[in-house]
Amino acid sequence: MTIVSTKEFNTNQKKYFDMALNDHVIVKRGRQMFIIRNFMPNDDPDDFFEPDEDFYRSIPIEEVRDSIVEYIRKKHAK
Repeated sequence: MTIVSTKEFNTNQKKYFDMALNDHVIVKRGRQMFIIRNFMPNDDPDDFFEPDEDFYRSIPIEEVRDSIVEYIRKKHAK
């Protein structure tokens, strides 16, 4: 896995696209990261993205929404 800045990636795009044929290349821009990955025409992209431990610690968006609504109602009730 190789991590490069956007400036470095823009300067040497061919190098990093060639590198992505065999390895992950991550382009970092501030706090954001983008993965460049080689996909073959018949590949299913979902096969390449496996859930990690953060996924299993996550909670459903509905639960987050309900907690936020409850918090706001309590704050405005005072």
